Amino acid sequence: MQWQLPLYIKKPDALIEHEQRLLLVGSCFTEHIGLGLEELKFPVLQNPHGILFGPDAVCRSIHSYIDNKTYTPDDLFYFQECWHSWDHHSRFSSTSQQDCLSAINDSQQKAHDFIQKTDWLIITLGSSFCYRLTEQADRAGYPLQRQVANCHRAPQQWFSKELMTVEEMVTLLQDCFTAFYRLRPNAHIVVTVSPVRHIRDGAVENNRSKARIFEALQRLEEKAVPFYYFPAYELVIDVLRDYRFYDIDLVHPNYAATSYVLEQFMQHCVSTEARLVAEQIKKVVTAMRHRPRQPNTHSHRQFLSQQLDLARTLQEQYPQIDFSRELAYFKEASVS
Repeated sequence: MQWQLPLYIKKPDALIEHEQRLLLVGSCFTEHIGLGLEELKFPVLQNPHGILFGPDAVCRSIHSYIDNKTYTPDDLFYFQECWHSWDHHSRFSSTSQQDCLSAINDSQQKAHDFIQKTDWLIITLGSSFCYRLTEQADRAGYPLQRQVANCHRAPQQWFSKELMTVEEMVTLLQDCFTAFYRLRPNAHIVVTVSPVRHIRDGAVENNRSKARIFEALQRLEEKAVPFYYFPAYELVIDVLRDYRFYDIDLVHPNYAATSYVLEQFMQHCVSTEARLVAEQIKKVVTAMRHRPRQPNTHSHRQFLSQQLDLARTLQEQYPQIDFSRELAYFKEASVS
């Protein structure tokens, strides 16, 4: 008996290799996949602006990395005793204007340097809704018509909420992809749609929002804009299709779901050699997390010695991958 809806996933024209750089930008689901790839020691940089949901915010951020934009005090605003950026996640916010600006520009420079050598740009889109500042925000000292990536819990009256048109998203994404390919003509773009339900928008509104993203991506394919679509959304919504695979809030996929999506991504988008290396890396990484009941036993010291040998072997076989953390850990643990 068949218990899951089969989903055929077409592989991209090129596959990810371990030495290639991956820049991931987009929703919180991006970070689940990015952390998984980072743990397997792929060269990853994820969300230099923090979590972003809409195509407008995602595309602005990517353009800023390409252009090496430097943010100034004029790009910040003061609210509830903290400095914030309308373009950035609240993880950059600070009670110090200088600290906020330094964190943003440090991340910006890192993203600019990284994108110069990026082999894969992976974008996860979460919502078609965008937000603009209103007249009430203008009276508070913020300019009208300015699109924002994060509302930073400012008063709701400061914003107008708009559902972007398919045509707007097609233009934004096509311009962004063109700018990236101009910088990195031999690189590749992967686009996914986040399976996270934006239930605050309303169930119907969330579905309409996702539907516009799908339509925009279809239009891009019809225009022969080069990118690869990976069906993360379909894997959770259509294949797993059960609330057992969601967190307690019933909208965010849980560890089991994100692990399944990462497994499928590895299987279809990563080369065979890189997957085999990743399997060995996972053994070492998992061993580092092991906490023995009796750390002073001979059997545990033997275990540490075996893991140290494995890490050394992997470092010799794959000098482009950094195992210094694992080597230091097992070396210190085995003699302590």
